[in-house]
Amino acid sequence: MRFTPWRRLLMILSIVGPGIITANADNDVGGILTYSQAGAQFGYSLLWLLVPVTVALVVTQEMCARMGAVTGKGLASLIRENFGVKVTFWVLLLFVICDVGNTATEFAGVASVSSIFSAYTSFIGAGVLKVVMVVGAAAFVFATVTRGSGKVVERIFFVFCSIYLAYVVSGLLVHPNWHEVIRQTVFPQFSSSKAYVLMIIAVIGTTISPWMQFYIQAAVVDKGIGEEEYHISRIDVVAGALFTDFIAYFIIVACAATIFIHNLHVPAAHWIQVNDVSDVAIALKPLAGKFASLLFALGLLNAAVFTASILPLSTAYYVCEAFGLERGIDLHFNSAKTFYSLYLALIVIGAGIVIIPGAPLLAIIFYSQVLNGVLLPVVLVLMLLLINNKRLMGRWTNNLAFNIIAWGTAIVVGILTVISTVQTLFPQIGS
Repeated sequence: MRFTPWRRLLMILSIVGPGIITANADNDVGGILTYSQAGAQFGYSLLWLLVPVTVALVVTQEMCARMGAVTGKGLASLIRENFGVKVTFWVLLLFVICDVGNTATEFAGVASVSSIFSAYTSFIGAGVLKVVMVVGAAAFVFATVTRGSGKVVERIFFVFCSIYLAYVVSGLLVHPNWHEVIRQTVFPQFSSSKAYVLMIIAVIGTTISPWMQFYIQAAVVDKGIGEEEYHISRIDVVAGALFTDFIAYFIIVACAATIFIHNLHVPAAHWIQVNDVSDVAIALKPLAGKFASLLFALGLLNAAVFTASILPLSTAYYVCEAFGLERGIDLHFNSAKTFYSLYLALIVIGAGIVIIPGAPLLAIIFYSQVLNGVLLPVVLVLMLLLINNKRLMGRWTNNLAFNIIAWGTAIVVGILTVISTVQTLFPQIGS
């Protein structure tokens, strides 16, 4: 059957979504902070890293999307069926604990933005605005995902994706030296310093997260994408990876062209430090103007709310898949009570942690990142064993070239996340 260009376009539009949405949601609060620190601390010298990182992101996301299209099952279901209940349980436990901390991190990003916006509102105090924004974000997140159909939710997520372009505008407004940007992207100046190596690990670690693999496969299955449509889904995966790292590129450029350059020309006592995501937006105001600062803050708020919508959704999918329970945002509450109840519980806990005075937020974020580092290599290895299982995948297993890239990615990511975890737990090592 031949398709007219119009029908082919409609088919593409009906299939795209999981790849673009999942990749963009990974530009979360932690990711934005990492990219901002990379630009503020090392200028343009880490832009080259986004090229291999994008390849790694494509590889890992493509495998999960392919498994979903071929088997019609989520990653959690495949792990349970092929590796047993015990492996599933431990992965489940780590995954849930990680995502409680990760969700709290996203709502902490909303709280950070409230401190920026409070400077523009004289009628409401900073503390009150923080509570209002965090609670409002939590209510919006739950209502958005639970009150609409899968198609409506996907369209809303696409709107979130488009708002990331605010970072591109911010990057253009700071007027970077484009000759230097391109030169250091293509011909980088490497460094062997401990700080430089650790930043490389951080950038890689923030780009590929365990929850992404479970969410994209569940989204592909929910959308009913099969083998015949998978060639379009693969385009969706590649486009998502390219777009999300394009945004990351401009975050680094914006901070390099302002904070890094500023720090080169002032005494160390007057350096701008980036310890929190809100520090970047605040720093941009005197260096690049109020508009650039507000755009960066808007992008941060968008990232926090967007990822706070998807992270707990990924967890709800995994838990329900692991126990064979009904799940999916196209189902009514009565048909998937556990799925929606878990989603609500994660949102309430994540937002509640942020607004409770004296809560150990930094410790929660710290240890959730450690657990992410422990879980990621395990998930990648399980994925590779599944994707190369001919009984499961038939002709859709990895070819030799793809296996070399995929196993190389898993090994490199595994080694780097172990190093990062050790450095996080024992910072005195190598110092």
